[in-house]
Amino acid sequence: MPDFDERRDHAFDREQEFAYWRDNYAKRPYIQQGDTHDDFGPAYAYGVDAFARYPDRDFDDFEAELHRDWGAQRQGSSLEWARAKPAVKDAWDRIKQASNMPPSTR
Repeated sequence: MPDFDERRDHAFDREQEFAYWRDNYAKRPYIQQGDTHDDFGPAYAYGVDAFARYPDRDFDDFEAELHRDWGAQRQGSSLEWARAKPAVKDAWDRIKQASNMPPSTR
C-alpha cells in the first residue's frame, strides 16, 4: 500500500482538472453574464496549484498569501482577487474533497 505522501502526489491530474473547469465553470454561482473561461481559467489553475503546494492545510490558513500573489499569477485574467477567490477556492476544494485527505493538522 502506498504511503500517505505517495497517494497525495498522485491524488489528481492537472489536465483533468483544467478540463473539468473548462466544461463546468459557467454553472458556478459566482459566474456572471458575460464572464468567460479566459478570465476564470487562471483562477482555477491557481487553485489547483495551491492544493499542490498546501494539501494538508485549510484554504483560509493561506488565503492571504494567495491574495498577495494573485497579481503575479493571474496569467492575463482581468479578475481582481475578490472575483477570482471563489474560483480559486472552488478548484482547491474540489481536489481536497476528492483526495480523501485528513483535515488540516495545523
